[in-house]
Amino acid sequence: MLDEHLADKHYSHRMGWLRAAVLGANDGIISVVSLLVGVIAAGSDKEHVLLVAVAAMVAGALSMAAGEYVSVSSQSDTEKADLEIERQALEDDWETEHAELALIYQQRGVSEATANQVATELMEHDALDAHARDELGLSEIHTARPLQAAFASAASFISGAGIPVILVAVLPMQNLGYIVAFSSLALLAILGAIAAKTGGANMIKGGVRMLIWGAIAMGITTYVGLMFGASA
Repeated sequence: MLDEHLADKHYSHRMGWLRAAVLGANDGIISVVSLLVGVIAAGSDKEHVLLVAVAAMVAGALSMAAGEYVSVSSQSDTEKADLEIERQALEDDWETEHAELALIYQQRGVSEATANQVATELMEHDALDAHARDELGLSEIHTARPLQAAFASAASFISGAGIPVILVAVLPMQNLGYIVAFSSLALLAILGAIAAKTGGANMIKGGVRMLIWGAIAMGITTYVGLMFGASA
């Protein structure tokens, strides 16, 4: 009960899925809408705009999932390799590993006698876990989870990209670019604020940050689309 109460006061346990979810939704909105406003500005008809929207959403979701899985898998492989090195070191030279752990506690301000006692008790309980946490900086909260990150990225990408795709499918072409762009900028601001709130940060700062980057991306692709439309 105490552990659950303490967990509610902190946000670090959310970092893994929150990072992947925010990145996916943000990329889903910005990349798909940027493509859409560029294509619309170039003068494409609705069928081509919708095709681009759906293709961008599907390709983007798969790309995000694959990229996140490979990236986090590499992190997971590194963690496993480090744990194996540490496991072997504990088998080969227990006393040296004990001294290393005690020194870590001393460097944090614990007295030598207390540091040695803590190191002894923790290593008797679970030596590898103690070294993983305090020497390598690994813990259950921060452990890499490739599948979780991949699914979170793909799902959040689709959730972000899905709204502009639906707008393109149901709305007429008149002023479609403006509607998609401004509604997506509003979504980005809301997403940034929610992500900041979930992570314990300032909501306004998070919303403005997302809004600015989204506006820059859409502005550039609109200009490119206009250039292609003018030269067509």
